[in-house]
Amino acid sequence: MAAETVDTLVVGAGQAGLAMSEHLSLARVPHLVLERHRIAERWRSERWDSLVANGPAWHDRFPTRAFETEPDGFPARDSVVGYMEAYARQISAPVRCGVSVERVTAQPSRPGFRVETSEGLIEARSVVAATGPFQRPVVPPIVPDGSPIVQLHSSAYRNPESLPPGAVLVVGAGSSGAQIADELLRAGREVTLSIGPHERPPRRYRGRDYCWWLGVLGKWDLAAKSPGTEHVTISVSGAHGGETVDFRRFAARGMTLVGMADRVEDSVLHIRPGLAETIAEGDRYYMDLLDEADAFAAAEGLSLPEDPEARRLLPMPECVAAPIDALDLGAFTSIVWATGYAFDFSWVELDLFAPDGRPRHHRGVTAAPGFYFLGLPWLSRRGSSFIWGVWHDARHLADQISIQRAYFDHHAARLVQEGA
Repeated sequence: MAAETVDTLVVGAGQAGLAMSEHLSLARVPHLVLERHRIAERWRSERWDSLVANGPAWHDRFPTRAFETEPDGFPARDSVVGYMEAYARQISAPVRCGVSVERVTAQPSRPGFRVETSEGLIEARSVVAATGPFQRPVVPPIVPDGSPIVQLHSSAYRNPESLPPGAVLVVGAGSSGAQIADELLRAGREVTLSIGPHERPPRRYRGRDYCWWLGVLGKWDLAAKSPGTEHVTISVSGAHGGETVDFRRFAARGMTLVGMADRVEDSVLHIRPGLAETIAEGDRYYMDLLDEADAFAAAEGLSLPEDPEARRLLPMPECVAAPIDALDLGAFTSIVWATGYAFDFSWVELDLFAPDGRPRHHRGVTAAPGFYFLGLPWLSRRGSSFIWGVWHDARHLADQISIQRAYFDHHAARLVQEGA
């Protein structure tokens, strides 16, 4: 069977792949988007039932399409899926679902790539890997697989009823871990939350959402993380109308807080020291952001209401002041590992990766002419993995693809002239 040929192949039809399609269409670049399942599949099958977007609808969207919900609200999971489908229709994205990409290699003697898929071979001048930041769930090998405790990654968690009755340990205090722990506590479950380094912004301050504050303060445009914060997660929530994640308040409501999980010996989970320092560091980030917001409001003469309540912290809970250093795993029936994701580009057989598997690129452009990454955290700036951020990164890559096409078109024209 002859290979199918396309100018540009986009792998993935989530927010990154769809944004890429819009900009390629605007640049008049012929392209095809392949999706192994359905549009926005991870929102459909790898998110819990009650999940809502962590940013308000006015902010976390594509610039060319608004959500059909209250702008200050936080769209629910199914609303996000519907939004993505409607956006794909709006831009007439050439999406082919149910096709998985199995292998990408360089053409042996000419520009472009051979792309082996579940439905045959495709040859493309350019390939954009737009598979996003949530590729392979990571579960640290701490608790043995043979343990009677039910263990699942946050991507497999659905609701409190899906877990067996009994106490739950949630490991990871980023947005997913904090929200799942809170949901379980509200459902009447006994919950222990293992907390690591985190950034804890206010949900709102002085009448403005934290997304707005990060925007006007220039923090979405940061080009790289500060040294030492590479593994620091952000803990924020749009649940229940949007609330600040407050670990002190979790504890006051009955949740047990512990430090980072370390190792298991004889069914005992040992906990690393430093919980109080971790909580304090998150508080410092929170207070520093309030200080920056106040300074900005004063400098710009903004008329915003004072918010002294935002600076009032509850007392440090007993489980932090006198930290627990070990947990009897026999006291728990389930563990939810909200421990993030790792990249999985095993299908890309090109020399583009560091020893730890991270892609090497500059703003998504790689050393392999015609191959690009899109949708990765910090691809060009802090906002790169968000819906609106990936849209701007996609515009940059579409420009790069157009520039390269112009060079090839010039070459082809010269060959015709020289052969005349």
